[in-house]
Amino acid sequence: MPWQNDGGGNKQNPWGSGGGKGGGGEPPNIDDIIRKSQEQLKDALPGGKKGFVLILLAIVAFWIGSGYYSVKPDEEAVVLRFGKFAYTTTPGPHLHLPYPIETYEKKSVTTENTVEIGSITQTSRQGNRSTVSQLGESLMLTGDENIVDIKFNVVWRIDNLNNYLFKLSDPDGTVKDVSESIMRELVGKNKITPIITTARGSLEAEALLLVQSTLDEYETGIRILRVQIIESEAPEQVKDSFLDVQRAEADQQKSINQADAYKNKVIPEARGNAEKLVQEAQAYAAITVADAEGKADRFLSVYEQYKVAKDVTKKRIYLETMEEIFQGMDKVIIDNKGGSGVVPYLPLNELKKNKGSN
Repeated sequence: MPWQNDGGGNKQNPWGSGGGKGGGGEPPNIDDIIRKSQEQLKDALPGGKKGFVLILLAIVAFWIGSGYYSVKPDEEAVVLRFGKFAYTTTPGPHLHLPYPIETYEKKSVTTENTVEIGSITQTSRQGNRSTVSQLGESLMLTGDENIVDIKFNVVWRIDNLNNYLFKLSDPDGTVKDVSESIMRELVGKNKITPIITTARGSLEAEALLLVQSTLDEYETGIRILRVQIIESEAPEQVKDSFLDVQRAEADQQKSINQADAYKNKVIPEARGNAEKLVQEAQAYAAITVADAEGKADRFLSVYEQYKVAKDVTKKRIYLETMEEIFQGMDKVIIDNKGGSGVVPYLPLNELKKNKGSN
């Protein structure tokens, strides 16, 4: 309800002290209030107007000094001008325009941050650490349609502070989502056995490259340092059965290796024996051909001599043949046509033996 005179009551108009019958008073003048306040302040200050100026200068100096800030050796800072990125500063003391013109934000760019995927590390009040599995993150489908339980960490640091501050709302969440997606893609391209046994190193290296590439496309300002697979095994519910399969596959591989070793031993031996037989056959063929060619050449040479001197050649052939027949025999044959005989006590056999011993 409007303020008004109530015709004799004690109520007063809020704009003045009048309570007469003629109505309420006029509202105060704002300029007069400000002027009176300034005069009262000057009167209260020592030195009057000079003191007021000193205090004003002190306030201005304090306002300008509020722009001082220091950046630690492991930090970087960005200066914002009216909330918009202006420039980046390196470690050391710096000065920016006072608030609200400029403000700054600084972060450590050497601190290594770790994102856990597939598990959460919890610390109790007593300081004991325990790991709690997150099956919704760790269970992944392999390329051979098996399920593998993978727990891994991604270690990262800030690489570009401007992008990190203004293009990410949840750095850890972004790194976690991208890393989990990349790992699921890689696991889906591989079989379970190498993932659990021999392929962990290559899986980590490939995941690091793909996660970094994806974050660079988003301009997150994050540098991935390491991807570490903490565990990679079959799910707990089927671990025993999977181990049985692994042992069977190991036995199978052992048998295959033994068979390959036997094959690698037997086949070279068989090839060596075959080569030896071939070489012996070739040598026998060469000897036989050479002997046949020699005999043929000998026959032709004898035949040529025979055509020139038939009687001499016949006799020589006869004597050579008889020598070949009687060679090694313990007999003496004498041709009576050659004379009247031999001396009865000539030891022909002994002579022959002596001749043979020489």
